[in-house]
Amino acid sequence: MKFIDICAGIGGFRLGFELAGHKCIGFIERDKFAVASYRAMYDTEGEFYYDDVTTIKSSNIPYTDAWCFGFPCQDISVAGKQAGLDGARSGLYFKIIDLVKGKKEDDKPQWLIIENVKNLLSIDSGWGFTRVLGELDEAGYDAEWQVFNSKDFGVPQNRERVFIVGHLRTRGRREVFPISGTDGKDYVETIDYARESKIKDRTRIFSVNGISPCLRATDYKDPAKIIQVGNISKLNGSGGDPQSGRVYSVDGISPCLDTCGGGRREVKIVIPVLTPDRAEKRQNGRRFKENGEPMFTLTAQDRQGVFDGFRIRKLTPKECFRLQGFPDEYFERAQAVNSNSQLYKQAGNGVTVTVTRAIGDKLMEVSNE
Repeated sequence: MKFIDICAGIGGFRLGFELAGHKCIGFIERDKFAVASYRAMYDTEGEFYYDDVTTIKSSNIPYTDAWCFGFPCQDISVAGKQAGLDGARSGLYFKIIDLVKGKKEDDKPQWLIIENVKNLLSIDSGWGFTRVLGELDEAGYDAEWQVFNSKDFGVPQNRERVFIVGHLRTRGRREVFPISGTDGKDYVETIDYARESKIKDRTRIFSVNGISPCLRATDYKDPAKIIQVGNISKLNGSGGDPQSGRVYSVDGISPCLDTCGGGRREVKIVIPVLTPDRAEKRQNGRRFKENGEPMFTLTAQDRQGVFDGFRIRKLTPKECFRLQGFPDEYFERAQAVNSNSQLYKQAGNGVTVTVTRAIGDKLMEVSNE
C-alpha cells in the first residue's frame, strides 16, 4: 500500500507503516524544524512535499491508497484550553477532509488513518466526535475507531490515543479493528552498543515491561554507556566495569540504577516524575508515580524526568524518542539538525511507532485478503 504522511511531524506514522511493508510517497508538514528532522531521518529524495495543508489544492495531492494524519490536538487535549474542533489548530481536521471531498471519487484514497488524543471522543459532550464522523460520512467514508495505549505496544509510556480508520464505501470495507496489544512481549530487543561505546561485546538488554528504559543518573553526560532496565537476574565478572556483565530479566518491571563505580554497586529504584527541574513543585493530581508504573504521557510542553531517591533529572531527548518507539539511529539523525528544545517538542507531538506498526501490519493483512 502507498500512503501520504499529512501533518507529518517527525514521521511516527511513516516509520511504523514502512516497517510494516508499506511505501510513503510524500509528506506535508509546516514546522520547519520538524521538516528538518523528517528529511534527516528518512530518504525523501524525489518525494512529493508541500509545506501547508491549509493552502494546498486537492488536485495537487498525488493519488495514493491511504492518507495518514494526526491533526493538532492542542484544542482538544485535556491539558489544553479545549477550544474544540473549532480551534485554530485542531480545526485543521476539516481542512484535510475538505481536500478529500475535493477529489473525484476514483481519485480518493481508499483509507484514511487518523490519530488524536482520547479526549476527542468526549469533547463538547461527544458532539465533537459526532462532527468528525459526520464529515467522514459526507466525504464518502465509513469509520471504525479504537483507543490504543502505547504501554500495551512495547514502550513504557502511558499514552492513550484514538485511531480512526475511514473506509471509502465505494470500494468495500474490510475491518481493521480491533487490534490487540502485545503487552511488550513481541518487542523485547537486544541492541549492540559495541560500535558506539568502543568496547567489544557490550550490549544493552532491556524489558519493555519496565517503567522506562535508559534511566541512570549520569547517562545524560555519557549516552554511550550501557543502559539496562529490568530485574537483576545475574551479575558476572569482577573488576573493570561490572556493568558489561550485568544481565537483567526481560520480564522484570522495576529498572535498576547503578550510580556507583567499582565492584560494589548500590542499586536504586527510579520512578517517573513531572517537571523534574522544579523539585518543590506542587500541583493537582499526581506528580510522582509508583515503582513499576509506565512513564507519564510525553507532551510538547511538560518536561519528564526520573527520581532515584537522591536526585531528580530530566529525561534526555534520546530517551523521549525511545519512549515513542524511534530507534536511536533515527534520533541521532534528527539530533544532528535540531536543538534539544525542538527534539523534546517533536517527541511530545509524535505518534508512537510501535502502535502505527501494529496498525500497518493489520492493514497489510486486510489489503491482501
